[in-house]
Amino acid sequence: DLVFMDIQMPEMDGFEATRQIRNPDSGVLRSDVPIIAMTADASKEDRDKCFAAGMNDYVPKPVNREHLFTVLQQQLSRERTKIPKK
Repeated sequence: DLVFMDIQMPEMDGFEATRQIRNPDSGVLRSDVPIIAMTADASKEDRDKCFAAGMNDYVPKPVNREHLFTVLQQQLSRERTKIPKK
């Protein structure tokens, strides 16, 4: 499992949504699910904000196919090495 998180959403932005997912008291079943930011804001500051909010990686738009595949491979291979929760 993996979440692509849009940063600019109505009601709640992607930073707050990520903080809610990561909050162990939120009731989310998999608070450790990999979250990849997807945003047109490609500055270093925006990237840093994504990581500070608890996201695992960052893919700027327009999406570069090779970069996307690399990020997916890295995040999904980390997931496969985890011991499943019971």
